[in-house]
Amino acid sequence: MSINIISDLADKAFDGQRVFMRVDFNVPLDGSKITDDARIVAALPTIKHALERGASLILASHLGRPKGKANPALSLEPAAARLSELLRRDVILPDDCVGDGVRKLASELEPGQVMLLENLRFHKEEKKNDPEFAAQLAALADTYVNDAFGTSHRAHASVVGVAGRFAHARRAAGFLIQRELEFLGSALEEPKRPFVAVLGGAKVSDKIGVIRALLKKADAILVGGAMAYTLMKAQGKTVGKSLVEDERLEEARKILELVSTSRAALLLPSDHGVAESFDSAEITYTKFIGSDVAGFDIGPETVAAFSKRIANAGTVFWNGPMGVFEKAPMAVGTMSVAKALAQSKAVSIVGGGDSAAAIRVAGLRDEIDHVSTGGGASLEFVEGQELPAIAALRG
Repeated sequence: MSINIISDLADKAFDGQRVFMRVDFNVPLDGSKITDDARIVAALPTIKHALERGASLILASHLGRPKGKANPALSLEPAAARLSELLRRDVILPDDCVGDGVRKLASELEPGQVMLLENLRFHKEEKKNDPEFAAQLAALADTYVNDAFGTSHRAHASVVGVAGRFAHARRAAGFLIQRELEFLGSALEEPKRPFVAVLGGAKVSDKIGVIRALLKKADAILVGGAMAYTLMKAQGKTVGKSLVEDERLEEARKILELVSTSRAALLLPSDHGVAESFDSAEITYTKFIGSDVAGFDIGPETVAAFSKRIANAGTVFWNGPMGVFEKAPMAVGTMSVAKALAQSKAVSIVGGGDSAAAIRVAGLRDEIDHVSTGGGASLEFVEGQELPAIAALRG
């Protein structure tokens, strides 16, 4: 998808301007401690660029699901502290994101100063894309920059309503969003072939649209995770106590019918790591899933088949784990796919979410060409949907 009608951030000088920058600091917390600062680090190039160009910077983000009410446990204070360490300068954190106090602080910001607004979702108006709330946010600044790809599939005030209140020349995509669109766009429009998609996760319902889109574009789709068991049951295979979306079986059958006329091959697991329950300490590998067990991972034969496809690919897009990768006995398939992707010479794209987490756990982040910061956003993009925040930037 072309980004050339989005105003180019690299060409902008911000001397004396107050810049409202939507970032994605929705980081995982253990109490008040950030356990993974990847999203903050990913925003640094855009933040530093704006500061170097003379901006007074007003950052805005959400964190968690406070359901429209202030919640001290979901304050952005840890993010502000970590950003301050990374930038080696103070980061102002007001106690809200709108109101007289915030307006005063914004008006007094000097070039080079940084303010991170308090959690946007402390106000229910953020998720509702409320016009008055968007107007209050927009009034804080002269220019708008969106670098929060992870929320670009949501029609929220800070990514849609606010953007619409700035002229085209006064809004831009940050470097992170530009990179996301370039990698995901090239994977869809002109992929190096063979183009292999690896899909996993619990629910086939989350990826039906993606599978339909990829059947027209990919050369092979490799499916693991619990979503594979819904497709296998639709084929009439025995899946024991494995997680299945019975209400999606008819849709799964239609997907399987499409495969016969598609350019893409659909590969489902041929063997499985099974156990009596999620809490089992060990798993057993088998080609047949008995009635008293459930599948929790792909087996070694499937790992080998998937790895061979990945090794011979020109482009690989991966979204979703191959099993319950949070538990060591059930993580072998996911980690094996991660290693195969890292070793492949293909253009490698990981579509955020749990697959991105698996890449980090495996210590292979630097071996992947692009790890998306938005799981849901990347899936909707691959599916061919126009992301609301990107549409707002295009105007």
